[in-house]
Amino acid sequence: MDNQIDVMVADASHEIYVDTILDTITAAAKVRGTGIAKRTHEYLAQKMREGKAIIALDGDDFAGFCYIESWGNKQYVANSGLIVVEKYRGQGLAKRIKKAAFTLSRLRWPNAKLFGLTSGGAVMKINTELGYVPVPFSELTDDEAFWKGCEGCINHDVLKRTERKYCICTAMLYDPAVREKTKKKEHKEEEEDSDNIDI
Repeated sequence: MDNQIDVMVADASHEIYVDTILDTITAAAKVRGTGIAKRTHEYLAQKMREGKAIIALDGDDFAGFCYIESWGNKQYVANSGLIVVEKYRGQGLAKRIKKAAFTLSRLRWPNAKLFGLTSGGAVMKINTELGYVPVPFSELTDDEAFWKGCEGCINHDVLKRTERKYCICTAMLYDPAVREKTKKKEHKEEEEDSDNIDI
């Protein structure tokens, strides 16, 4: 992996990359033959100004991106729009960006449930490593503004036809309360196991 690539929280100075980011996302969706929720230039620029985006740069060259949005009165947070420029793929950059977005989300909204919709196997794998689990769509936010974002996707008809029960994407959720219970249970089991070791 090229460690010369800087992964950081984006700010207003990074707005010069917005059109490149949008073009990269659109091109990747066409190659994969999958849908994407379309976002405007102003939407991504605002995410940068609010410190709700992660950008990866190789010097001055754009390498990758992801943004964060909160929904349902900040009870739910989504990391969306993950993209890595083709020449930087296969180097672990997507994982670095996703981890940075996850960390930023947990710092800003420590009690929120983190979720995402994805049709990409690589993103599912990264999400799983971070503690996300696949869930029914009914466990995601009911915030209409979030679901409106899906209208730009070519698969929106599937979501609409099934009354938001199914789509091409997989829904994944990180629930900090459930995760904390799981950690406590695992810790207790480890202690019990260590008590049973004969020396």
